[in-house]
Amino acid sequence: MQKFVIVGGNRLKGSIRTSGSKNATLPILAACILNAGKSVIHEAPRLRDVNVMKDVLTYLGARVNCEGNTIVVDSSNIQPLEISEELMRRMRASNLVLGSLLGRFGKVKISYPGGCQIGSRPMNLHIKGLQALGAKIQEKYGYITAEAENLVGTDIHLDLPSVGATENLVMTAVFARGVTTIRNAAREPELVDLQNYLNKIGARVKGAGTDTIKIEGVLRGGLNPAVHTVIPDRIEAGTHIIAAAITGGEVTVTNVIPEHLEPLLAKMREAGISITVGDDYIKVQGTGRIKAVDIKTMPYPGFPTDMQPQLMALLTLAEGTSVITETVFENRFKHVGELRRMGADIKVEGQSAIVKGVGKLSGAYIEASDLRAGASLVLAALVAENGTILENISHIDRGYERLEVKYNPLGARIIRVHN
Repeated sequence: MQKFVIVGGNRLKGSIRTSGSKNATLPILAACILNAGKSVIHEAPRLRDVNVMKDVLTYLGARVNCEGNTIVVDSSNIQPLEISEELMRRMRASNLVLGSLLGRFGKVKISYPGGCQIGSRPMNLHIKGLQALGAKIQEKYGYITAEAENLVGTDIHLDLPSVGATENLVMTAVFARGVTTIRNAAREPELVDLQNYLNKIGARVKGAGTDTIKIEGVLRGGLNPAVHTVIPDRIEAGTHIIAAAITGGEVTVTNVIPEHLEPLLAKMREAGISITVGDDYIKVQGTGRIKAVDIKTMPYPGFPTDMQPQLMALLTLAEGTSVITETVFENRFKHVGELRRMGADIKVEGQSAIVKGVGKLSGAYIEASDLRAGASLVLAALVAENGTILENISHIDRGYERLEVKYNPLGARIIRVHN
Protein backbone atom coordinates (compact mmCIF):
# COMPACT_ATOMS: atom_id res chain seq x y z
CA MET A 1 0.00 0.00 0.00
CA GLN A 2 1.20 3.49 -0.85
CA LYS A 3 -0.09 6.93 0.05
CA PHE A 4 0.42 10.58 -0.81
CA VAL A 5 1.42 13.20 1.71
CA ILE A 6 0.32 16.52 0.18
CA VAL A 7 1.11 19.98 1.54
CA GLY A 8 -1.23 22.48 -0.07
CA GLY A 9 -1.10 26.22 -0.57
CA ASN A 10 1.19 26.65 -3.58
CA ARG A 11 0.09 28.13 -6.91
CA LEU A 12 0.98 25.79 -9.75
CA LYS A 13 3.00 27.46 -12.47
CA GLY A 14 4.70 26.18 -15.60
CA SER A 15 4.07 23.64 -18.35
CA ILE A 16 2.80 20.07 -18.10
CA ARG A 17 2.54 17.49 -20.89
CA THR A 18 -0.45 15.18 -21.16
CA SER A 19 0.22 11.47 -21.59
CA GLY A 20 -1.42 9.21 -24.15
CA SER A 21 -5.01 8.22 -23.52
CA LYS A 22 -5.60 5.29 -21.20
CA ASN A 23 -9.09 4.75 -22.60
CA ALA A 24 -7.75 4.64 -26.16
CA THR A 25 -4.71 2.48 -25.39
CA LEU A 26 -6.68 -0.32 -23.74
CA PRO A 27 -9.04 -1.15 -26.65
CA ILE A 28 -6.21 -0.71 -29.16
CA LEU A 29 -4.09 -3.24 -27.25
CA ALA A 30 -7.08 -5.62 -27.24
CA ALA A 31 -7.46 -5.06 -31.00
CA CYS A 32 -3.83 -6.10 -31.52
CA ILE A 33 -5.12 -9.67 -31.15
CA LEU A 34 -6.91 -9.38 -34.50
CA ASN A 35 -3.98 -8.88 -36.84
CA ALA A 36 -1.97 -12.00 -35.89
CA GLY A 37 1.20 -9.99 -36.37
CA LYS A 38 3.16 -7.06 -34.99
CA SER A 39 1.75 -3.73 -33.84
CA VAL A 40 3.83 -0.81 -32.58
CA ILE A 41 1.87 1.49 -30.27
CA HIS A 42 3.44 4.87 -29.43
CA GLU A 43 2.41 7.21 -26.59
CA ALA A 44 1.04 4.37 -24.48
CA PRO A 45 0.87 5.61 -20.87
CA ARG A 46 2.72 3.68 -18.18
CA LEU A 47 -0.24 2.87 -15.97
CA ARG A 48 -1.48 -0.02 -13.84
CA ASP A 49 -4.43 -0.66 -16.18
CA VAL A 50 -2.14 -0.78 -19.21
CA ASN A 51 0.10 -3.24 -17.37
CA VAL A 52 -2.90 -5.47 -16.70
CA MET A 53 -3.84 -5.49 -20.39
CA LYS A 54 -0.24 -6.36 -21.25
CA ASP A 55 -0.45 -9.25 -18.76
CA VAL A 56 -3.65 -10.48 -20.41
CA LEU A 57 -2.01 -10.43 -23.85
CA THR A 58 1.09 -12.19 -22.52
CA TYR A 59 -1.06 -14.84 -20.84
CA LEU A 60 -2.75 -15.51 -24.20
CA GLY A 61 0.64 -16.03 -25.88
CA ALA A 62 1.52 -12.63 -27.30
CA ARG A 63 5.06 -11.29 -27.16
CA VAL A 64 4.86 -7.86 -25.55
CA ASN A 65 7.90 -5.56 -25.36
CA CYS A 66 7.92 -2.10 -23.81
CA GLU A 67 10.42 0.72 -24.09
CA GLY A 68 9.37 4.00 -22.53
CA ASN A 69 5.94 4.85 -23.89
CA THR A 70 6.13 2.45 -26.84
CA ILE A 71 4.58 -1.01 -26.70
CA VAL A 72 5.30 -3.63 -29.36
CA VAL A 73 2.79 -6.49 -29.52
CA ASP A 74 3.36 -9.60 -31.65
CA SER A 75 0.11 -11.55 -31.55
CA SER A 76 1.19 -14.31 -33.98
CA ASN A 77 1.12 -17.05 -31.36
CA ILE A 78 -1.95 -16.02 -29.37
CA GLN A 79 -4.30 -18.85 -28.42
CA PRO A 80 -7.95 -18.54 -27.27
CA LEU A 81 -7.20 -19.64 -23.72
CA GLU A 82 -9.66 -19.36 -20.86
CA ILE A 83 -8.78 -16.17 -18.97
CA SER A 84 -8.79 -16.58 -15.22
CA GLU A 85 -10.96 -14.66 -12.79
CA GLU A 86 -7.86 -13.34 -10.99
CA LEU A 87 -6.56 -11.67 -14.14
CA MET A 88 -9.90 -10.36 -15.39
CA ARG A 89 -10.96 -8.84 -12.08
CA ARG A 90 -7.92 -6.56 -11.97
CA MET A 91 -9.43 -4.22 -14.57
CA ARG A 92 -12.80 -3.48 -16.13
CA ALA A 93 -11.44 -3.00 -19.65
CA SER A 94 -10.09 -6.55 -19.70
CA ASN A 95 -13.51 -7.48 -21.13
CA LEU A 96 -12.42 -5.90 -24.42
CA VAL A 97 -10.58 -9.07 -25.39
CA LEU A 98 -14.00 -10.75 -25.64
CA GLY A 99 -14.70 -9.21 -29.05
CA SER A 100 -11.22 -9.56 -30.50
CA LEU A 101 -10.79 -13.21 -29.46
CA LEU A 102 -14.25 -14.15 -30.71
CA GLY A 103 -13.58 -12.34 -33.97
CA ARG A 104 -10.24 -14.03 -34.60
CA PHE A 105 -10.87 -17.53 -33.26
CA GLY A 106 -14.65 -17.94 -33.16
CA LYS A 107 -14.58 -18.85 -29.47
CA VAL A 108 -13.70 -17.30 -26.14
CA LYS A 109 -14.21 -17.88 -22.42
CA ILE A 110 -13.57 -15.11 -19.92
CA SER A 111 -14.49 -14.29 -16.35
CA TYR A 112 -16.61 -11.26 -15.62
CA PRO A 113 -14.31 -8.21 -15.35
CA GLY A 114 -13.53 -6.06 -12.32
CA GLY A 115 -12.62 -2.37 -12.05
CA CYS A 116 -13.76 0.66 -10.04
CA GLN A 117 -17.03 0.20 -8.16
CA ILE A 118 -18.67 3.37 -9.44
CA GLY A 119 -21.93 1.83 -10.57
CA SER A 120 -23.61 -0.78 -12.72
CA ARG A 121 -21.78 -1.56 -15.96
CA PRO A 122 -23.54 -4.74 -17.11
CA MET A 123 -22.37 -6.95 -19.97
CA ASN A 124 -25.88 -7.41 -21.41
CA LEU A 125 -25.34 -4.87 -24.22
CA HIS A 126 -22.15 -6.69 -25.26
CA ILE A 127 -23.90 -10.06 -25.17
CA LYS A 128 -26.98 -8.97 -27.12
CA GLY A 129 -24.78 -7.50 -29.84
CA LEU A 130 -22.60 -10.61 -30.09
CA GLN A 131 -25.70 -12.78 -30.35
CA ALA A 132 -26.97 -10.59 -33.18
CA LEU A 133 -23.69 -11.29 -35.00
CA GLY A 134 -24.31 -15.03 -34.67
CA ALA A 135 -22.54 -15.95 -31.43
CA LYS A 136 -23.91 -18.50 -28.98
CA ILE A 137 -23.44 -17.20 -25.44
CA GLN A 138 -23.45 -19.07 -22.15
CA GLU A 139 -23.15 -17.39 -18.76
CA LYS A 140 -22.29 -19.76 -15.94
CA TYR A 141 -20.31 -19.70 -12.68
CA GLY A 142 -19.12 -16.14 -13.28
CA TYR A 143 -17.79 -16.86 -16.78
CA ILE A 144 -18.95 -15.85 -20.24
CA THR A 145 -18.45 -18.41 -23.03
CA ALA A 146 -19.03 -17.30 -26.62
CA GLU A 147 -18.80 -19.40 -29.78
CA ALA A 148 -19.48 -18.56 -33.41
CA GLU A 149 -18.53 -20.75 -36.35
CA ASN A 150 -19.53 -17.96 -38.69
CA LEU A 151 -20.02 -14.31 -37.77
CA VAL A 152 -22.51 -12.56 -40.03
CA GLY A 153 -22.87 -8.80 -40.37
CA THR A 154 -26.15 -7.33 -39.17
CA ASP A 155 -27.83 -4.19 -37.87
CA ILE A 156 -27.39 -3.61 -34.13
CA HIS A 157 -29.17 -0.90 -32.18
CA LEU A 158 -27.67 -0.34 -28.73
CA ASP A 159 -30.12 0.45 -25.94
CA LEU A 160 -27.50 2.82 -24.53
CA PRO A 161 -24.40 4.34 -26.18
CA SER A 162 -22.04 2.14 -24.17
CA VAL A 163 -18.37 2.76 -24.97
CA GLY A 164 -17.23 -0.75 -24.03
CA ALA A 165 -20.04 -2.49 -25.91
CA THR A 166 -19.42 -0.36 -29.01
CA GLU A 167 -15.69 -1.17 -28.93
CA ASN A 168 -16.27 -4.90 -28.43
CA LEU A 169 -18.82 -5.12 -31.24
CA VAL A 170 -16.65 -3.15 -33.67
CA MET A 171 -13.75 -5.54 -33.05
CA THR A 172 -15.94 -8.63 -33.38
CA ALA A 173 -17.47 -7.36 -36.63
CA VAL A 174 -14.08 -6.90 -38.33
CA PHE A 175 -14.25 -10.57 -39.45
CA ALA A 176 -18.05 -10.86 -39.82
CA ARG A 177 -19.28 -11.66 -43.31
CA GLY A 178 -20.98 -8.67 -44.93
CA VAL A 179 -21.67 -5.31 -43.33
CA THR A 180 -22.39 -4.61 -39.67
CA THR A 181 -24.11 -1.36 -38.70
CA ILE A 182 -24.06 -0.26 -35.07
CA ARG A 183 -26.64 2.42 -34.27
CA ASN A 184 -26.81 4.55 -31.12
CA ALA A 185 -23.08 3.89 -30.89
CA ALA A 186 -20.88 5.70 -28.40
CA ARG A 187 -19.21 8.76 -29.94
CA GLU A 188 -16.14 9.20 -27.73
CA PRO A 189 -12.83 10.28 -29.33
CA GLU A 190 -11.26 7.04 -28.12
CA LEU A 191 -13.53 5.14 -30.52
CA VAL A 192 -12.22 7.26 -33.38
CA ASP A 193 -8.69 6.31 -32.34
CA LEU A 194 -9.63 2.62 -32.27
CA GLN A 195 -11.13 2.96 -35.76
CA ASN A 196 -7.93 4.60 -37.01
CA TYR A 197 -5.81 1.73 -35.66
CA LEU A 198 -8.14 -0.92 -37.07
CA ASN A 199 -8.08 0.67 -40.52
CA LYS A 200 -4.28 0.78 -40.41
CA ILE A 201 -4.16 -3.00 -39.95
CA GLY A 202 -6.57 -3.49 -42.86
CA ALA A 203 -10.06 -3.43 -41.33
CA ARG A 204 -12.83 -1.41 -42.97
CA VAL A 205 -14.51 0.73 -40.35
CA LYS A 206 -16.15 4.12 -40.78
CA GLY A 207 -18.42 6.41 -38.81
CA ALA A 208 -16.66 6.39 -35.43
CA GLY A 209 -17.34 9.69 -33.69
CA THR A 210 -20.96 9.61 -34.91
CA ASP A 211 -23.86 7.55 -33.59
CA THR A 212 -23.70 5.13 -36.54
CA ILE A 213 -20.65 2.96 -37.23
CA LYS A 214 -20.36 0.63 -40.22
CA ILE A 215 -17.92 -2.26 -40.46
CA GLU A 216 -17.36 -4.12 -43.71
CA GLY A 217 -16.05 -7.56 -42.83
CA VAL A 218 -12.69 -8.79 -44.12
CA LEU A 219 -11.23 -12.28 -44.30
CA ARG A 220 -9.40 -13.71 -41.29
CA GLY A 221 -5.66 -13.57 -41.88
CA GLY A 222 -5.97 -10.57 -44.16
CA LEU A 223 -4.75 -7.94 -41.71
CA ASN A 224 -1.37 -6.20 -41.61
CA PRO A 225 1.28 -5.02 -39.13
CA ALA A 226 0.87 -1.37 -38.17
CA VAL A 227 2.40 1.56 -36.30
CA HIS A 228 0.01 3.79 -34.38
CA THR A 229 0.27 6.79 -32.03
CA VAL A 230 -2.37 7.04 -29.32
CA ILE A 231 -4.30 10.31 -28.88
CA PRO A 232 -3.71 12.47 -25.77
CA ASP A 233 -5.72 11.68 -22.65
CA ARG A 234 -8.54 14.22 -22.42
CA ILE A 235 -9.40 13.29 -18.82
CA GLU A 236 -5.82 13.70 -17.64
CA ALA A 237 -5.62 17.04 -19.47
CA GLY A 238 -8.86 18.14 -17.85
CA THR A 239 -7.49 17.24 -14.43
CA HIS A 240 -4.41 19.42 -15.08
CA ILE A 241 -6.66 22.31 -16.14
CA ILE A 242 -8.61 22.11 -12.89
CA ALA A 243 -5.38 21.79 -10.88
CA ALA A 244 -4.24 25.12 -12.28
CA ALA A 245 -7.62 26.74 -11.63
CA ILE A 246 -8.09 25.49 -8.07
CA THR A 247 -4.64 26.71 -7.00
CA GLY A 248 -5.03 30.07 -8.75
CA GLY A 249 -2.05 29.12 -10.86
CA GLU A 250 -0.82 29.67 -14.39
CA VAL A 251 -0.23 26.45 -16.29
CA THR A 252 0.11 25.53 -19.96
CA VAL A 253 -1.18 22.02 -20.66
CA THR A 254 0.50 20.62 -23.78
CA ASN A 255 -0.15 17.59 -26.01
CA VAL A 256 -3.92 18.08 -26.08
CA ILE A 257 -6.68 18.01 -28.69
CA PRO A 258 -8.71 21.04 -27.57
CA GLU A 259 -11.99 20.01 -29.21
CA HIS A 260 -12.02 16.87 -27.05
CA LEU A 261 -12.14 19.15 -24.00
CA GLU A 262 -14.83 21.61 -25.10
CA PRO A 263 -17.48 20.46 -22.58
CA LEU A 264 -15.06 21.11 -19.72
CA LEU A 265 -13.63 24.33 -21.17
CA ALA A 266 -17.13 25.79 -21.49
CA LYS A 267 -17.77 25.17 -17.78
CA MET A 268 -14.36 26.53 -16.79
CA ARG A 269 -15.04 29.77 -18.64
CA GLU A 270 -18.48 29.94 -17.02
CA ALA A 271 -16.75 29.54 -13.64
CA GLY A 272 -14.59 32.58 -14.41
CA ILE A 273 -11.35 30.80 -15.27
CA SER A 274 -9.17 32.36 -17.99
CA ILE A 275 -8.64 29.85 -20.82
CA THR A 276 -6.43 30.35 -23.89
CA VAL A 277 -6.59 27.64 -26.55
CA GLY A 278 -3.87 26.88 -29.11
CA ASP A 279 -3.57 24.15 -31.72
CA ASP A 280 -2.22 21.58 -29.26
CA TYR A 281 -2.12 23.39 -25.93
CA ILE A 282 -4.40 25.05 -23.40
CA LYS A 283 -3.20 27.82 -21.09
CA VAL A 284 -5.04 28.23 -17.80
CA GLN A 285 -4.88 31.24 -15.52
CA GLY A 286 -6.66 30.95 -12.18
CA THR A 287 -8.26 34.27 -11.27
CA GLY A 288 -8.57 33.52 -7.56
CA ARG A 289 -12.34 33.92 -7.88
CA ILE A 290 -14.44 30.90 -8.83
CA LYS A 291 -18.10 31.21 -9.78
CA ALA A 292 -20.66 28.50 -9.06
CA VAL A 293 -21.85 26.50 -12.10
CA ASP A 294 -24.28 23.63 -12.66
CA ILE A 295 -23.29 20.49 -14.56
CA LYS A 296 -25.00 17.34 -15.74
CA THR A 297 -22.90 14.39 -16.87
CA MET A 298 -23.78 12.89 -20.23
CA PRO A 299 -22.21 10.60 -22.85
CA TYR A 300 -19.81 12.38 -25.21
CA PRO A 301 -20.06 15.11 -26.42
CA GLY A 302 -21.75 16.01 -23.14
CA PHE A 303 -19.90 16.71 -19.90
CA PRO A 304 -17.87 13.57 -19.07
CA THR A 305 -18.64 11.59 -15.93
CA ASP A 306 -14.88 11.04 -15.57
CA MET A 307 -14.44 14.79 -14.92
CA GLN A 308 -17.31 15.19 -12.46
CA PRO A 309 -15.35 14.47 -9.24
CA GLN A 310 -12.51 16.81 -10.22
CA LEU A 311 -14.86 19.68 -11.06
CA MET A 312 -16.68 19.10 -7.78
CA ALA A 313 -13.39 19.68 -5.94
CA LEU A 314 -13.08 23.06 -7.69
CA LEU A 315 -16.69 24.03 -6.95
CA THR A 316 -16.27 23.44 -3.21
CA LEU A 317 -14.45 26.81 -3.26
CA ALA A 318 -16.82 28.64 -5.62
CA GLU A 319 -18.88 31.69 -4.73
CA GLY A 320 -22.45 30.48 -4.50
CA THR A 321 -24.14 27.11 -4.88
CA SER A 322 -23.54 24.59 -7.66
CA VAL A 323 -25.70 21.61 -8.59
CA ILE A 324 -23.97 18.54 -10.04
CA THR A 325 -26.23 15.89 -11.57
CA GLU A 326 -24.73 12.47 -12.30
CA THR A 327 -26.65 10.52 -14.94
CA VAL A 328 -24.06 7.90 -15.99
CA PHE A 329 -22.97 6.02 -12.85
CA GLU A 330 -25.14 5.77 -9.75
CA ASN A 331 -22.25 5.36 -7.29
CA ARG A 332 -20.07 8.22 -8.48
CA PHE A 333 -20.38 10.40 -5.37
CA LYS A 334 -18.08 8.34 -3.13
CA HIS A 335 -15.62 11.24 -2.96
CA VAL A 336 -18.24 13.47 -1.33
CA GLY A 337 -17.67 12.10 2.17
CA GLU A 338 -13.92 12.66 1.90
CA LEU A 339 -14.35 16.21 0.61
CA ARG A 340 -16.62 16.88 3.57
CA ARG A 341 -13.83 15.74 5.88
CA MET A 342 -11.77 18.53 4.34
CA GLY A 343 -14.46 21.11 5.12
CA ALA A 344 -16.58 21.05 1.95
CA ASP A 345 -20.31 21.74 2.20
CA ILE A 346 -21.96 19.14 -0.03
CA LYS A 347 -25.39 17.51 0.22
CA VAL A 348 -26.38 14.56 -1.97
CA GLU A 349 -30.00 14.22 -3.02
CA GLY A 350 -30.56 11.24 -5.31
CA GLN A 351 -28.57 11.77 -8.49
CA SER A 352 -27.61 15.33 -7.59
CA ALA A 353 -25.04 16.90 -5.31
CA ILE A 354 -25.64 20.43 -4.02
CA VAL A 355 -22.27 22.10 -3.47
CA LYS A 356 -22.17 25.32 -1.41
CA GLY A 357 -18.84 27.06 -1.79
CA VAL A 358 -16.74 27.52 1.35
CA GLY A 359 -13.89 29.90 2.06
CA LYS A 360 -11.22 27.25 2.49
CA LEU A 361 -10.49 23.54 2.72
CA SER A 362 -8.42 21.92 5.45
CA GLY A 363 -6.03 19.01 5.24
CA ALA A 364 -7.30 15.66 6.51
CA TYR A 365 -6.67 11.93 6.54
CA ILE A 366 -8.63 10.74 3.49
CA GLU A 367 -8.92 7.75 1.17
CA ALA A 368 -9.42 7.30 -2.58
CA SER A 369 -12.34 4.99 -3.38
CA ASP A 370 -11.77 4.90 -7.15
CA LEU A 371 -9.64 6.47 -9.88
CA ARG A 372 -11.39 9.79 -10.50
CA ALA A 373 -12.41 10.20 -6.85
CA GLY A 374 -8.70 9.94 -6.03
CA ALA A 375 -7.89 12.65 -8.57
CA SER A 376 -10.48 14.98 -7.04
CA LEU A 377 -8.97 14.50 -3.59
CA VAL A 378 -5.48 15.32 -4.88
CA LEU A 379 -6.86 18.55 -6.33
CA ALA A 380 -8.56 19.46 -3.04
CA ALA A 381 -5.38 18.70 -1.13
CA LEU A 382 -3.33 20.99 -3.40
CA VAL A 383 -5.26 23.99 -2.06
CA ALA A 384 -6.07 22.80 1.47
CA GLU A 385 -4.54 24.38 4.55
CA ASN A 386 -2.09 22.16 6.42
CA GLY A 387 -1.15 18.71 5.19
CA THR A 388 -3.27 15.92 3.74
CA ILE A 389 -2.62 12.18 3.83
CA LEU A 390 -4.31 10.38 0.94
CA GLU A 391 -4.52 6.59 1.17
CA ASN A 392 -5.26 3.99 -1.54
CA ILE A 393 -3.41 5.86 -4.27
CA SER A 394 -3.17 2.63 -6.29
CA HIS A 395 -6.51 3.76 -7.73
CA ILE A 396 -4.86 6.97 -8.98
CA ASP A 397 -1.99 5.01 -10.55
CA ARG A 398 -4.56 3.23 -12.72
CA GLY A 399 -5.11 6.41 -14.74
CA TYR A 400 -2.36 8.95 -14.01
CA GLU A 401 1.28 8.42 -14.88
CA ARG A 402 3.26 9.27 -11.70
CA LEU A 403 1.13 12.28 -10.86
CA GLU A 404 3.58 13.63 -8.28
CA VAL A 405 6.43 13.60 -10.82
CA LYS A 406 4.35 15.81 -13.13
CA TYR A 407 3.00 18.19 -10.47
CA ASN A 408 5.98 18.81 -8.20
CA PRO A 409 7.97 20.73 -10.86
CA LEU A 410 4.98 23.10 -11.06
CA GLY A 411 5.27 23.91 -7.37
CA ALA A 412 3.13 21.19 -5.80
CA ARG A 413 4.38 19.35 -2.75
CA ILE A 414 3.33 15.72 -3.14
CA ILE A 415 5.34 12.93 -1.53
CA ARG A 416 4.70 9.27 -2.31
CA VAL A 417 5.13 7.17 0.83
CA HIS A 418 5.58 3.39 0.75
CA ASN A 419 3.93 1.83 3.80
